[in-house]
Amino acid sequence: MALIVQKFGGTSVGSPERIRAVAEKVMATHRAGHQVVVVVSAMSGETDRLLQLARAIAAHPAERELDTLLSTGEQVTIALLCMALEEMGQAAQSFTGTQVAITTDSAHTKARIEHIEDHKIRSALESGKIVVVAGFQGVDLHGNITTLGRGGSDTTAVALAAALRADECDIFTDVDGIYTTDPRVESRARRLDRITFEEMLEMASLGAKVLQTRSVEFAMKYNVPVRVLSSFQDGPGTLVTNEENSVEAPRVSGIAFSRNEAKLTMIGVPDHPGIAYSILGPVSEANINVDVILQNISEAGKTDFTFTVDRNEYAQAKDILSAVAQKLEAEDVRGDDHIVKVSVVGVGMRSHAGIAATMFATLGKENINIQMISTSEIKISVVIEEKYLELAVRALHAAFNLDGEAPV
Repeated sequence: MALIVQKFGGTSVGSPERIRAVAEKVMATHRAGHQVVVVVSAMSGETDRLLQLARAIAAHPAERELDTLLSTGEQVTIALLCMALEEMGQAAQSFTGTQVAITTDSAHTKARIEHIEDHKIRSALESGKIVVVAGFQGVDLHGNITTLGRGGSDTTAVALAAALRADECDIFTDVDGIYTTDPRVESRARRLDRITFEEMLEMASLGAKVLQTRSVEFAMKYNVPVRVLSSFQDGPGTLVTNEENSVEAPRVSGIAFSRNEAKLTMIGVPDHPGIAYSILGPVSEANINVDVILQNISEAGKTDFTFTVDRNEYAQAKDILSAVAQKLEAEDVRGDDHIVKVSVVGVGMRSHAGIAATMFATLGKENINIQMISTSEIKISVVIEEKYLELAVRALHAAFNLDGEAPV
């Protein structure tokens, strides 16, 4: 008997008919003799509906109350799925994040899981029940409901799999695996049979929407194999694992991109030790993540300092930067929220030279100007104008032979 965690996203549970279909899929796993813990998201569109309700009441809702509101979406789904299972004659029990005791920090709307109590879930499993847990939510040490941010149900599923020492964590979604890039942008994108945690972490952080970044971090930290599967069609999906053979690995496994980017530049800032912290410290204190950073060569004791943030946090970051600029007596603050980030990712880059040259030459041939560059051991990212996104993705996908058969 194996212990299997299965997660179903919003489109998978988007209607009563789809919830019944999920119940059938879960039942099939249970009939095979396995213990099953199911994690579900809110029904498709429900979180957006709740957000609209909140913003109809308040332009800037209190984050504690927003979490209380948004957490109700998953509570609807867990109850409906348990009802469907009970109708099929299968005992089931639902749990909210609070009832399980998924303890998080107090960062409302983007909390991080700190601990999971497993005794209630294990007790329900041992009594022969299928356990259904609300994704995306937890509770802080003060008893406040918290949410984990967009895609947080993935993190709930992987964290539960780690806490329960599950044999398998299956993420069911509306796609049948991880692709070399978004098939909606490049129709020749190819499904990958497997991808390493490192590659998936880079692709998730760089804009691939299939798995939330923190869920991959959990899987990598606790060595939880994750398989991404389709809720609507059978197939092997894509296995995300720590297995790697860097000698045989392709140079590039995928092209990731993020449309949700914005750039801020402080011009003519005095160049002295500690200036980077003086600029980025207040941004960090506002819980705004900074991504690509560029500082120009100092001239006449002054420099320009540029960084990127999530486009949703652009206005807030710009206000903070403007206040900092006055204190530092910088010349100006400029912003651009019409940029995107495009990246090539692959563990094979460690043992293959010339990736950057190929990337830059490809973009140059398409007359695409590179504004910023960021690198790691297994990825190269560039910031470009938003209007060139799809052209860049298709050109790079072809340049690295990602079309059709697996590259060599």
